[in-house]
Amino acid sequence: MPQPDSENEQLQQERFHLLQQLTDWLETPLLVLGFVWLVLLGVELLWGLSPALELAGTIIWVIFILDFLLKLLLAPRKLAFLKSNVITLISLLVPALRLFRLARVFRAARAVRGLRLVKVVGSLNRGMKALAASFGRRGVGYVLGLSALVLLLGAAGMYAFEKDVSGGLRTYSEALWWTAMLLTSMGSEYWPRTGEGRALCLLLALYGFAVFGYFTATLATFFMGRDAENPEAEVAGATAVAALHEEVKQLRAELRQGSFYAASADPPPADE
Repeated sequence: MPQPDSENEQLQQERFHLLQQLTDWLETPLLVLGFVWLVLLGVELLWGLSPALELAGTIIWVIFILDFLLKLLLAPRKLAFLKSNVITLISLLVPALRLFRLARVFRAARAVRGLRLVKVVGSLNRGMKALAASFGRRGVGYVLGLSALVLLLGAAGMYAFEKDVSGGLRTYSEALWWTAMLLTSMGSEYWPRTGEGRALCLLLALYGFAVFGYFTATLATFFMGRDAENPEAEVAGATAVAALHEEVKQLRAELRQGSFYAASADPPPADE
């Protein structure tokens, strides 16, 4: 009879393979819905949603909820799955407050801004996963796409948080310019007045700092690669290193051959 541990391990492997198949099947539809969700969030932050667009957003949100619950059900290690998707879970729970009467408590302006901040961060996390599925997590295309997403959606969030305060960001174009200056580490003379705007500003600044380091390393690698291909450059390229390695191998072979001849030569006769 098979041991219980082996049966449990086999069951976990089957559930893991089923989860992988489900993820592959739903990847493209959820990818499209993820980008539509981001567009709807941008429209909501800038102009507000019409009843038809709000219904479309609710349908997409329900699909995301069902997808999350199904993956949680199939996950072999549910606690690990929840830990790796905390931001996604929070972003899915926030819209549920609208469906309960307790949502009246959250009608205060500060509470609404706080919920929007969570929704913006969660949507950016979903957008990052969608871009990773499209471009892969590495490469300039992924970083450029993610930076454009952070710029557009981050500016929309800053405009929604700062448009009603004294001396705030009056237009989306102004918020877009301010966010671009922040991401490029140039900054501007305006600083957010609201707590939610400051929190989003901190997250945008951290992202800009990380992306600036990535692009700096990418440019340095590109120019070093060009110098390495130039035989007259000071930087040793792969071809020069290979040639040097070949010379060392030949030198070792000559040394071994000389040692062999020296060892096989007859010793000089001894003095009588």
